[in-house]
Amino acid sequence: MTRLDARTVLPSSVRGPAPRPRQVGIVHLGIGAFHRAHQAVLTEDAAAASGDDRWGILGVTQRSDRVLRQLRPQEGLYGVLTLGAQERSLRVVGSVLDAVFPGDPGPGGDVARVLDAIAAPTTHVVTLTVTEKGYVRRPGGGLDVDAVRPDLDAAAGALVAGSRAGATTGGEAEPPSASAVGLLVRGLVARHRAGGAPLTVLPCDNVAANGRVLAGLVREAVGALAGPGAGAAVRSAVAGLARWLDDAVTFPSSVVDRIVPATTDVHRAVERELLGADDEALVVGEPYAQWVIEDDFAGPRPPWEAAGVQLVRDVTPFEDAKLLLLNATHSLLAYAGALAGHETMADAVRDPHLAGHARALQAEARAALAAGGRSDGAGPDLAGYAEEVLARFANPATGHLTRQVAADGTQKIPLRWGPTLAGLPGPGASPLPDDGVLFGLAAWTAFVARAARSGAPLDDPRADELRAVVAGSVTGDQAVASLLALPGLLPAGLGTDARIVAGVARARRTVDALARDRA
Repeated sequence: MTRLDARTVLPSSVRGPAPRPRQVGIVHLGIGAFHRAHQAVLTEDAAAASGDDRWGILGVTQRSDRVLRQLRPQEGLYGVLTLGAQERSLRVVGSVLDAVFPGDPGPGGDVARVLDAIAAPTTHVVTLTVTEKGYVRRPGGGLDVDAVRPDLDAAAGALVAGSRAGATTGGEAEPPSASAVGLLVRGLVARHRAGGAPLTVLPCDNVAANGRVLAGLVREAVGALAGPGAGAAVRSAVAGLARWLDDAVTFPSSVVDRIVPATTDVHRAVERELLGADDEALVVGEPYAQWVIEDDFAGPRPPWEAAGVQLVRDVTPFEDAKLLLLNATHSLLAYAGALAGHETMADAVRDPHLAGHARALQAEARAALAAGGRSDGAGPDLAGYAEEVLARFANPATGHLTRQVAADGTQKIPLRWGPTLAGLPGPGASPLPDDGVLFGLAAWTAFVARAARSGAPLDDPRADELRAVVAGSVTGDQAVASLLALPGLLPAGLGTDARIVAGVARARRTVDALARDRA
């Protein structure tokens, strides 16, 4: 079977790409499956609706050249297989013009090409999907300067020596890049040296206030360019770069959402059946897609609103809804579902008992959002959003496994359940309801205890600590209390609050009975 490329004749049932963009207008750092199933699709739809052909994407893959090997032989074309409970469709997307891997250090290599693309006056937007780990932050939230030092050294040399005084490399070799943030800083230096045209840097990762976070990391990196003992010329060049960042570069925050499961051999078989060609770059997505962007652009941008993207003054209400209604529900269903013997999230949410607990959690989360002034009409309709979340989780085509979603609980619980827990009724309204967030916490403690006592894998950065707590507990209630009291897990004082600990212990008995019944 031949491989997909520009010469492939598409069947009538397969939606073809819009006319290909005439130039690169967007450089995207982190061109994995999510970007190809989300931002690249909406960018193509916006261009098709408006006829604006300036917004081709140059995709940068940071970890390996795998995506490059998938996309280049296909001239940037790839399929998006949309799978819903009642839907199966395939489209071919052409908004990605090429992919590059900044691990190539040779003259005129991919690092140089990325820097030239960011510096080019035809580029107006840099987008990112690099995951939270890609932001290379220390535990306190600041930049891990050591992790990006190779990029910062290269940026400092270019800035001071003027080796990138124009928008082209002049054939000079560029050292490989160590991180997306470091590569971005090098690209900003290149653009500054090339004339300093305005630029929008738009992060699209699941990081709260991601625009402000990335802006802070970039400014911290720029500050580190002038190390101890730097001369006057270095300090002056860095100060000029910092002023340009303040004046000409914006970092709007955004919220993105689409379930994009890993592509499997089953998906590839469906693609070959529909397309009649092999597609090594195939990605899969659910029918739902959301993109909310803070309307703070430094210059031209694609007409994304023509594709249904929301441009808003403040993305916070949308962030909060996703975190407390979608992500929080996901975690509850993962722990309880795994204990009840459900392998997939779709099976878990179709369990009426677990769905009832999910709705109870959502009701508590909605109350917390309202109490915090975060349901004033600026964000989504919370009731409708909550039900939509459950319907999306019930889609069997997503293939999400409960054990996978259950990973990294100590990292997720503070953000997903902490605000809702803090919003429960205060003293005088005892006992607390134990069918929502307290049930979720009980399911987590049971999940941890089962793994610790059976020797099963426990995918959590604090796994050793969790196992030690369970091993040192004589009774189940003692294990519950000790796990809830872990530093950093719950908002200050709540992990040892007697009403909360008692409520989780009550809910734990419900969870244990559920697990026994389904064993």
